[in-house]
Amino acid sequence: MVSRNTGDVGHGITAGSSAWRFGGDVVPQFDNHVRQSVPFYDVGHDLVGKLSDFFIGDHSVCYDLGCSTGELVRQLAGRHAHRLGTQFIGIDSEADMVTHANQQSAPESVQFVVDDICTTQYQHADLIIAYYTVQFVRPRQRQDLINRLYTALNWGGALILFEKVRGADARFQDIFTTLYTEFKQDQLFTADEILAKSRSLKGVLEPFSTQGNLDMLRRAGFLDIVTVMKYLCFEGFLAIK
Repeated sequence: MVSRNTGDVGHGITAGSSAWRFGGDVVPQFDNHVRQSVPFYDVGHDLVGKLSDFFIGDHSVCYDLGCSTGELVRQLAGRHAHRLGTQFIGIDSEADMVTHANQQSAPESVQFVVDDICTTQYQHADLIIAYYTVQFVRPRQRQDLINRLYTALNWGGALILFEKVRGADARFQDIFTTLYTEFKQDQLFTADEILAKSRSLKGVLEPFSTQGNLDMLRRAGFLDIVTVMKYLCFEGFLAIK
């Protein structure tokens, strides 16, 4: 029997209450679904690519944490195809996602692996990207993860962190929530699909506020931090070691 709290969240993807995951029927629909769920998703990818020019050189290591279908990794590898000995490593905990990523055509510089980003043994890197990923890490584990990423970065290397963020107070949060709901309606999600997605993310996606993310980055050791993109409750940070 299907729970009354299980529903279609759009694109034929079903999820139960507090049960959102990135495997199974999500994989083939992920790219379409996320583009209609996250404002300026492709614009953010383009920005990450342009920012990467300042940090990736010959023999650089670049990580994409929570790489999903590997689209961003492949874009970066293509952009830096002229570099010598550069490695692009996509990490995802969902084996289905990594299998899908490995089935796509990619340069030899690209590697996709199944692993937990909280326990991965990172090589020294010039660029680490977490594109709407850390928000799915349990809050109690996030500081340790960011600490590990700071340690893994070479001096002058960068962390590009994109996150959904909470409003600074209840009024701002109410504004963000209302306008984001209207955005999803404009993307032709139905009211039932929006509600089902919200239910599925309970306890799974736990955003910090802008200040909460800045504090976490600073505690890890980052001093040079700037917001590079912001739209309502979606924000991108550039933190340089």
